[in-house]
Amino acid sequence: MATAVMTSLDTKSSAASRGMSDIRIRNLFIIPTILFLIVFNIFPLIYSLGYSFTDFRASSNAPANFVGLQNYRELLNDPFIWSNFAITAKYVIVSVTGQVIVGFGTAMLLNRDIPLKGLLTTLLLLPMMLSMAVVGLFWKLLYDPSFGIINYALGLGSFEWLSNPDMALYAVAITDIWMWSPFVMLLSLAGLSAVPKHLYEAAAIDRAGPFYTFFRITLPLVAPILMIAIIFRTMEAFKTFDLAYILTSQPTTEVISIRLYKMAFQEWQTGRSCALAYIVLVMVLAITNIYVKYLNKVKER
Repeated sequence: MATAVMTSLDTKSSAASRGMSDIRIRNLFIIPTILFLIVFNIFPLIYSLGYSFTDFRASSNAPANFVGLQNYRELLNDPFIWSNFAITAKYVIVSVTGQVIVGFGTAMLLNRDIPLKGLLTTLLLLPMMLSMAVVGLFWKLLYDPSFGIINYALGLGSFEWLSNPDMALYAVAITDIWMWSPFVMLLSLAGLSAVPKHLYEAAAIDRAGPFYTFFRITLPLVAPILMIAIIFRTMEAFKTFDLAYILTSQPTTEVISIRLYKMAFQEWQTGRSCALAYIVLVMVLAITNIYVKYLNKVKER
């Protein structure tokens, strides 16, 4: 009896010891993560919010003077800033729409029984594994009017893509579509593979056509995961900077991130640029909130 009690106590002691050890290990991972988030995310957010109410310029030794909402008021009444937002909105619509069409269309093709399906999927994922700088320089060569392969393939002669104010933004959007359509394809492929096969069999028995099957079965069931892809790509496209900055310096491609960069690091209007960053943040949050509400409605159907 005594031996049984001792064994029970040893087991509890061992479990307690393991419990303490687990807590210590958990704290070992959580505490550095929380500290990292506070130092590199939350603190800069609060610090820049304070500067957004001042006339601080990082290039001068003058102290920051509190100006209240003046920076926000001037930015919201600046027609050039709204022009940058309009360019950004146009870029987001073209880029995300193209990615959804190309990505979802490719996923529909790959969802069939085709040879070398795994190899094709892997090759199609390669563009989004490259760095933005490499992709930008690569497409700059492709768009070159003298020896670029795009003009040669399309028979466009010496057509200017990146120096043409009307085409430069579309050229950047095409590059973004090429790079990030595989992301939409991957999520769409996961959604398509989860559609129950018996629904297609029932539709075939009822002699439903391909359009009816697509709009009544495939699209409604894949829509939630497709909405998640659209949310991610919209947020990223709204913040785009690298591709537009590397490919071209046209005024018609000056998206809001480039305007923010110039204001902060070329014109050294630090306080004003902090205010602009917060305006962009609020807009991205508002757009994301609209998408999430629509996503919840799609899930409830």
